[in-house]
Amino acid sequence: MIKLLLAFLSSFALSLILMPIIIKIFKRKKAGQTILNYVEEHKSKNGTLTMGGVVFMITTLILAFVFLKYDTTWFLTLLFSLFFGVLGFMDDYLKIKYKQNLGLKPYQKIIGQFGLSLIFAIFIYFFTTQAGNIFVPFNLTTLNAKYFIIPLIILVLIATTNSVNLTDGLDGLAGSVSLYYLVFFTIITSILGNKLYLSGETGAIITNIQNINILSMLFVGSILAFLLFNTNKASIFMGDVGSLCLGGYIGASACAVGLELILPILGFCFVFSAISVILQVAVYKLKHKRIFKMAPFHHHLQMSNLSEPKIVIIYSTITVILGVICVIFYLL
Repeated sequence: MIKLLLAFLSSFALSLILMPIIIKIFKRKKAGQTILNYVEEHKSKNGTLTMGGVVFMITTLILAFVFLKYDTTWFLTLLFSLFFGVLGFMDDYLKIKYKQNLGLKPYQKIIGQFGLSLIFAIFIYFFTTQAGNIFVPFNLTTLNAKYFIIPLIILVLIATTNSVNLTDGLDGLAGSVSLYYLVFFTIITSILGNKLYLSGETGAIITNIQNINILSMLFVGSILAFLLFNTNKASIFMGDVGSLCLGGYIGASACAVGLELILPILGFCFVFSAISVILQVAVYKLKHKRIFKMAPFHHHLQMSNLSEPKIVIIYSTITVILGVICVIFYLL
């Protein structure tokens, strides 16, 4: 517990030091984001600095080697999260360079995400003791998906990275939901690890859980520091570099400890962002009608005259409530 708290405080402090430096550098490089004026309230955000999510990558990479002894599972979980962040960095860079809101083409993003996800899935199955085992939510029962774990992990990673990316549409929204998700994910994995230990388990899964918990708290500390600069009105956005890195970590960490099935429950707000877009597109193509004023759903709420801070509170509250419910079920 002390190590987790120290990891959180160290990450928060380092990120707090780095953020003004990052902002200064990006101002000099004129790294402002071009905003599509599809939401009236967003016109004033045009030119706001972006790519602030690099702080997650820098801070976590540095401090991971301070708090953790090298282990293949946590290292590759972090590494693939950073690779997703690099993919997002390329997208952001093209947007800034050509001063438009279009970076990488959709097929380029999907190819990159699929390639990274496939490599990570193969690693999990063939090179870790986790193999194809998945924990059933709220208990110690495991299911062995065998080779089917590979397409499942690919689906989880691609879905999660894109869902977090879609949720990153308002000041502080993706950061706040990610922060609460990771806090409760850490609590859940801690409870799970303790139950496994009391049941006589002393293998690699316990070590994996402990290491992933440290990584999660490093991300939490960094996100919290970033939010001081990102809440309404934001002085810097996390950009795709931040949302893809966070989405990559959220998905990869769940897969690394066999908790793929808890992710859509605890991360409901991420899932709903993606579902709202899918529903909007599907219904419009079938019936030429829109079921939301705009998708993702947080833009529907914004166009229904809810303020950005209020929407962030709604999403955060839902995540906290779901987190508390999950913790209660794991404690039973």
